Order: sequence, then structure tokens, then C-alpha cells
Amino acid sequence: MTAVRILALGGAHVDRRGRIHGQTAPGASNPGSWFVEAGGGVFNAARNLARLGHPVRLIAPRGGDADGEIVAAAAEAAGVEDTPFTFLDRATPSYTAIIEADGNLVIALADMELYRLFSPRRMQQRAVREAFAATGAVLTDANLPEETIAAIADAARRNARPVFGIAISPAKVVRLRPVLPALAGLFMNEAEARALTETQPDRPQDWPALLRAAGLARGVISRGSDAAIAFDETGAVMLAPPRLEILGDVTGAGDALASGFLSAHLAGRPLAQALRQGAAAALIAVRSPLAVAEELEPELLARVTGLVPEAEMLS
Repeated sequence: MTAVRILALGGAHVDRRGRIHGQTAPGASNPGSWFVEAGGGVFNAARNLARLGHPVRLIAPRGGDADGEIVAAAAEAAGVEDTPFTFLDRATPSYTAIIEADGNLVIALADMELYRLFSPRRMQQRAVREAFAATGAVLTDANLPEETIAAIADAARRNARPVFGIAISPAKVVRLRPVLPALAGLFMNEAEARALTETQPDRPQDWPALLRAAGLARGVISRGSDAAIAFDETGAVMLAPPRLEILGDVTGAGDALASGFLSAHLAGRPLAQALRQGAAAALIAVRSPLAVAEELEPELLARVTGLVPEAEMLS
């Protein structure tokens, strides 16, 4: 079966992660080390999808600086077709995070001002219109302005292409609220689901009903080490991920889950199987020191998926 071509529009920037070596001491200097690599919700997912055999084209804004060169090199290494909007006098967006020794996030700072220049007007460019016409599916994220996300959803509708979203953060996911009925799927964590619906269910099993009421037809809610939930028009499933003895870094795990799930969904696999494959991709990601595991490929993903328990059907 030929893999579906994917057009990715959204965040592609530089991640700087400081890892604390010992026990975290809040409000004090902590011994640690820095690591720099390319990142961004859509870009992480795009690279994962390319490693899984999908032809992927990336459209994202970038500065004319060394950080922009890091992003370009990462796209080339993963086999992503890289077609950026380059602003030579601007800095490439960046995300700076402090990670505890066990891999959990302490705090992060996002410098994403350049994404404001990805305006709806960019969607009118001939190259962008041709990219929409040539793709099989569209993936975007909430790094972009709300009006640009709306323009992406409209372009996908005109071309009869499904469009999927990545929530990014509780502060940004609200940008996706106006286009929820247009999305073929949204990938989020529980904090982002709370921000999107402005509610907290009594049970995690209630998330599908709340998100459907908000206008979303299909979604995946990750919950860290707790069971993830996925739903679509056929029903809802819950899957408890295997416990990890060794944790590399949680950065990129949600993007990996989105990639694994989306690849399975586009191949026509049922909801429960797609969630299992998404969980497997996330497991590979958290065992890697990188946001996008270099070892990810279809055969490895199939083997790890076989180790993931079956999903539980929800009433």
C-alpha cells in the first residue's frame, strides 16, 4: 500500500533543553547540561512520519540564522521536503526547557514571535495552493495564529483533504477551538483538553463526550503514564501504556504518539489499532535522548506495537 502524502504546516524551530543531573533544587543553581536540537510539534511529527515512509512536505517560517540551519539540516536528515518561508532579518523561533533527571519537565520558555508572520495571506501563494492540491492529508499545530489555522482548514476543505491538529500547549490549543468541526482529528494531553473544553470531567472516560460536544469528531488524549484515550465516530477506547524502567526524555512523546496514530489511521486501521501504534511510537520516543528517535522505522514500530497491550473499549 502506498503511504499517504502529508503536508505539514506549523512549528519548526530549535529546542534547547537543560537537564538537571541530580535532585532538583528549586530556586537554586542546579548542576546540569544543555542539549540543542530541532523541534516543534508539526516538525517532530513530520520527521516521524517521514521515517515511517510517508512523503512529507513542510511549510514553516524560519529566520536567516544558525538556528534556521539546524532546522534545515534536521529536515534533510529525516527525508522531509523542506519549503520554508525565510525571513533573513529575523530569529528562528526557539523553545527552551529545563528537564529533571527523571525526564519530566520543570519549566519552559517559548520564543515564537516569528510564527505571527505566517499569515493567512501566505495561503494564497501559488506554491502553497499547489502543495494542498498534491497532498493526501494536512497536519498543522497551534503554534500558528488562529486566523492562519482557519485558513489552513478552509484550504483543506476546498481540496477535500482531511486536516489534523496538534494542540501544543494549554495556552495555544484555544486557537483551534473555532475549527474543531473541520478537524479530522486532534492530538492533545489532558491539560490541553481541559483548556479547550473549559471543564474537568469526573472520570477520564468522559473526555470523548465533552470533546464531541465541543465539535470534535476524532481525538486522542494522552495522560502521561496514565491510560490514553482515543475516540471517533465508531466509539472510544482507552489504553494503559507499558511501564518504563528507563526513561530518556518525555520531549516529543506526544508528537510521536500523534505520528504513530495518524500513520495507522491513514492506512485504514481501526481506532484501537491506531492508538496501540501511537503508544508504541511514544514508547520509542521516550527511550531516546532525542525528540525524534533516529531508530524509528516501520519494522521497529511494528515490533514495539506488538508489545503494547490491547486497548479497552469504552461504552
